Amino acid sequence: MPHAAEKKYPPSPPGRRPRIIVLGAGLKPGVTEGAEALRPELEKHADIVVWDMAFAADLREVDADWVLVFGGDGSILRAANQMGYRQRPILGVNLGRLGFLADLVPSELPAVLPQVCAGNLSVVEHLMFECSLVRGDEVVWTELGLNETAVLGGAPFVMLAVHLYVDAQWVTTYSCDGLIVSTPVGSTAHNLSAGGPILRQDLRAFVISPISPHTLTMRPVVDSADRVYELCVPSPNAGTHAVIDGRAKGPLEAGDRLRICAAEPRFRLIEAPEHSYYRTLRQKLGWGGRFATKDATVPDA
Repeated sequence: MPHAAEKKYPPSPPGRRPRIIVLGAGLKPGVTEGAEALRPELEKHADIVVWDMAFAADLREVDADWVLVFGGDGSILRAANQMGYRQRPILGVNLGRLGFLADLVPSELPAVLPQVCAGNLSVVEHLMFECSLVRGDEVVWTELGLNETAVLGGAPFVMLAVHLYVDAQWVTTYSCDGLIVSTPVGSTAHNLSAGGPILRQDLRAFVISPISPHTLTMRPVVDSADRVYELCVPSPNAGTHAVIDGRAKGPLEAGDRLRICAAEPRFRLIEAPEHSYYRTLRQKLGWGGRFATKDATVPDA
């Protein structure tokens, strides 16, 4: 049965040809060529309403059922950003490296595509966030994100102090190279590299992970996505930046607050058959699933 936090539904209404948007990182080697090679197969089953290999099209008014993304997870992040507050279900074809979200390989698409277009596969919704920069009493900008908000120390590369508030209550001050607030989807990205935990993608939670904290007791913390998180840098370095899903949003000034909360839009991912969450982790992270015994090496079930 679906997890309580999941919402599953078909990517397009059955009984008609779906209208799809095709996006891709066309500047990366092989992406445009790989997408063009599969275009005849796409046109057998769906009507392509946008073909954009530069992530440049305005998608706000486009009438489409779902989105096909060629590239890696970075391409899916760009696609989610491009759709903004009008998220459509995404199917990712991995022409990049790891591909936690873009999990299909190109050779699998011809078999999966008819199932998606017939409405036989499910869409699972995942947490997104809004991050606002608050300077004094003014909201300077608000950004929608999927993976994480990070405060990075920057030049001159000395230790940074970052205050953490949860629901306006001071929690602690981190002495560190930076601080990450990640969604479950983003937990396998920068958060994982910084030593943070992997969260199952359907959880409604955030994980706060310091980067190279000075005090060893400063460990990652997981808390509910129903709370409001604020990061305040009292004395930023000259190069201290807020970074949203890898996009630098400009330098921070003393006393700036980054306010992070759950967003109303949900990231929508089409479930490919036989691509379970733990199967993806096992394959992408090289978990062999084997342990040595006295008599044999026993495979994981």
